[in-house]
Amino acid sequence: MNKIRNREFLFEVFALVLIAIIVQGFYATVVRPQAAAAVAQDAAQMAKDPNYVPARNIHVIIKDPEQQICFVLAFWALAIMGYKAWSLQHGRKLLGADLLKLPEGMKILPEDSRDYARQVEALPAEMRGELLPRALLSGLHRFGSTRNIQDVSSAIHDTCDLEFGRLDAELSMVRYVAWAIPSIGFVGTVRGIGESLQQAHKAVEGDVSGVVAGLGVAFNSTLVALALSILVMFMLHQVQLRQERAVLDTEEFLDQNVVRQMMVR
Repeated sequence: MNKIRNREFLFEVFALVLIAIIVQGFYATVVRPQAAAAVAQDAAQMAKDPNYVPARNIHVIIKDPEQQICFVLAFWALAIMGYKAWSLQHGRKLLGADLLKLPEGMKILPEDSRDYARQVEALPAEMRGELLPRALLSGLHRFGSTRNIQDVSSAIHDTCDLEFGRLDAELSMVRYVAWAIPSIGFVGTVRGIGESLQQAHKAVEGDVSGVVAGLGVAFNSTLVALALSILVMFMLHQVQLRQERAVLDTEEFLDQNVVRQMMVR
């Protein structure tokens, strides 16, 4: 398990660094140059025609640093959830594997539980870290020590409950990011309003361009942050749903294919 957790930690760090570099490169080469060109073109058009209304430009909407940070965090959260979904799917494949190699019609006796447990312990370390082998080992060890089938069901259920807690805890960073994105958007809102207030004296003189630009920063950062937050929260709930189904399916699989095959003489 420690090896798997270390690999997940390294993936998260590497994903954050890589996403930050890619987003920064995209902003430096595409977004900000395109936004500057759009702003200059709109200013030229308004100078010629006072009634000209600039169209909304996606590059202008996302050009500010708050939006850039929100994109980095959102893509990072999606990468983490994608890795969790991949790991989950990898574990679910074991539901179709015959780990005990139990012959048709053969019952599992308490004195045989140690031999079956050795088969599971002989699996590769990465495979043993999945929920199914861990719950199966817990049930076999309990059956060998207590010779009680009800205790086996309790041991498997307790292992699955611990897995629920572990999976929920591992998504704490994603939940933090889902909270941080709108908070960063609010920082952009406050910054934009502050810039507008600094230009208030020019508005009194008839030049409202500074106030409009500041309000644009405020509303654009809020718009992008809320949209990304909705996306991250939707994906988070989807991943949690898949995790819960995987744990419940594992518990049901063990009940149908292992617990019901146990017998005490």
